[in-house]
Amino acid sequence: MTRWRAIGIAGTLLALSACATPATTPADTGAGAPTRGTLTVLAATSVRDSFARLGAHFERDHPGWSVTFSFGPSSGLVAQLVAGAPADILATASTTTMDTAVTASVVATPTVFARNAMTIVVPGDNPGRVDSLDDLADPQVSVAVCDPAVPCGLAARQVFARAGIAVTPITQERDVAAVLTKVSLGEVDAGIVYVTDARLAPGTVTDIPIPDADNATTDYAIAVARASENPHLADEFAQFIHSDAAQRVLRDAGFAPPG
Repeated sequence: MTRWRAIGIAGTLLALSACATPATTPADTGAGAPTRGTLTVLAATSVRDSFARLGAHFERDHPGWSVTFSFGPSSGLVAQLVAGAPADILATASTTTMDTAVTASVVATPTVFARNAMTIVVPGDNPGRVDSLDDLADPQVSVAVCDPAVPCGLAARQVFARAGIAVTPITQERDVAAVLTKVSLGEVDAGIVYVTDARLAPGTVTDIPIPDADNATTDYAIAVARASENPHLADEFAQFIHSDAAQRVLRDAGFAPPG
């Protein structure tokens, strides 16, 4: 566990103990802070559906405020924030990527809020006859993965290394949504995506579980942007993501609790 994770988790637990129902408690916006406006969240593509639901929940409990999202590859979001893009919250699909934002001093202390694992997805008719990881090493099977610069790409390569197989993808996509799209359209025989993303295309793709011994997981982190114009409300949103109500939404989507 990195130092910021240990400190961040302890801070979150203290915050939640002081606020038994963070999902319904009015915002403590601080003296002189605005009572309405927009909270801007930069978040990894793989949380887009869950965060859209959670943003609507947060808005209902904070009249006058709206939550807008910019979803994309974690590394790209960090680069945007470092370059000065306006944002209140950053949520990444790996702690390593979040560490880059911490080092650049563009976010406050992060906390880990969820964990994800990988799975194989194939088109519904499974044209490549893929049944296991070993099949992905067949040069006749076309495979899509994420670019190694983003968390889902790094995790895919960890899976291949642990399984002891050599896989040569025919495409490396900017994010997990792009990989899922390639598979859904039948443009490739298989792809490696997050378990949560495989659930977004029922009937279009079939997922083939990866054995635990070969699988890779990634921890999702959230932090308040140091340049946030609404730091009190941004902190409340970050705390809300750790609430029981928010965690249920994440579990329903297939995320595991932070380890």
